[in-house]
Amino acid sequence: MAFPTHADYVIIGAGIHGLSTAWRLAERLLDAGETVDGRIVVLDKTGIAAGASGIACGVVRNNYYQPAMRNLMAHSVGVWESDPEAFSYHSVGYMQISCEPMHNDIAQIYSEQKAIGYESVFVEGEGDCQQYMQALFSDWQAQGITSVLHEKKGGYANNTAAIYGLAKKAEKLGVRIITGVEVTGFKTESGSTSVQAVETSKGPVGCDHVVIGAGPWVRDFWNMLELPKQIDVKDLEGKVHNNVDTWRFWQLEEGVLKVDPELQKTNDGGMPPVIHVDTDAPLLSDEDGSLITEEMWGIYYKPDWHFGGIQGGAAPYAVDTPVDDVLLDPYGPESPEWVSGPDFAHMWVSALAHCQKRFSGTLAQYHRDPSGGLGCFTPDSFPVFDRFCGNVSVIADSNHGYKMLGVGRLMADEIMGDEQELLKPFRFNRFESGELHPTSSSPFPWS
Repeated sequence: MAFPTHADYVIIGAGIHGLSTAWRLAERLLDAGETVDGRIVVLDKTGIAAGASGIACGVVRNNYYQPAMRNLMAHSVGVWESDPEAFSYHSVGYMQISCEPMHNDIAQIYSEQKAIGYESVFVEGEGDCQQYMQALFSDWQAQGITSVLHEKKGGYANNTAAIYGLAKKAEKLGVRIITGVEVTGFKTESGSTSVQAVETSKGPVGCDHVVIGAGPWVRDFWNMLELPKQIDVKDLEGKVHNNVDTWRFWQLEEGVLKVDPELQKTNDGGMPPVIHVDTDAPLLSDEDGSLITEEMWGIYYKPDWHFGGIQGGAAPYAVDTPVDDVLLDPYGPESPEWVSGPDFAHMWVSALAHCQKRFSGTLAQYHRDPSGGLGCFTPDSFPVFDRFCGNVSVIADSNHGYKMLGVGRLMADEIMGDEQELLKPFRFNRFESGELHPTSSSPFPWS
């Protein structure tokens, strides 16, 4: 099939956001009695799920301190639940297990989850938390835990399988996905900032609307559009911070412990929920008992047959390299620079053993192949969903992306003229107006 010279909608990125947007746009056209073939094109320089979506841990949760994020995630969980087989989705639930400095934050999350009808159980007090956890895992031994929020919905999806399931849905409706095509720039209309054509390695593609759903590569497309690299940000106290980088990168810390996934089953032999622990208890080495940290630390983990073991990660760390000098390619495990190192393996497996005795003595079974990647974050670490240059919709997920399956569908509805209340709190002008999202006590920048 010949490379297109025009498409009504050109979508950049064949990951979770690009493909979910394409899927919904196709539905909207068909619902209106229109044709789809040739009108929606998804471009990716490598392949389906070749970027961040293809290496994602795949956790789906609603454990957010921010009301806007919580409402958006309730919507996304509903999309995951709509076709778990196609999305390779496992609705096993999710547990936020926390120390006392986070107690009030988690209590508020629980209260507001109840208010929107999102089912969860909240346990308070060190003794009751220990009892609740040991009823699930007899070897539970984490120290200093004073709250447990057990979300009954949520869970995880197998990363690449879910994205290919999404691609299949879009293609079935007439969306064309073209891989191996790099977007190199944008041609604007005379006397306007609107994009007339997308420049690619195979020639220009004229378009009416552009959607950028490119994960950490949003920085590059932002620069191509000549949007501001630095902005002024008004914080929640009204103080203005000048010349803040629009984008910043964080190193993601994830890996796999190559043990039988069955090892993590619950006391009754069932599938366990995804576990997330944030604690200020001292973390000691499982190898020699030395102190790893006395600062608050956090990990998450789950058994995953797709990864072939216990898969999860820890809090990321900020990248000090100037934002325009950060090299994204090759991405993820193929990068010689942005991968998790031996210090992560030592910390993460010791943290697993801190939580559950069954993981003690397993460091030698940590998967030593490269893992990890980069996340591109906004100034407040929360997403931007907005329109720029007249006809360019940007989905900048600030590394919250994989779990937010419903965002592309909402963006598609906005492109078709129906403004979405769930997306309004994530407009770019919030940085200027000071309408930022509140932050929690978690060591994770996306909680």
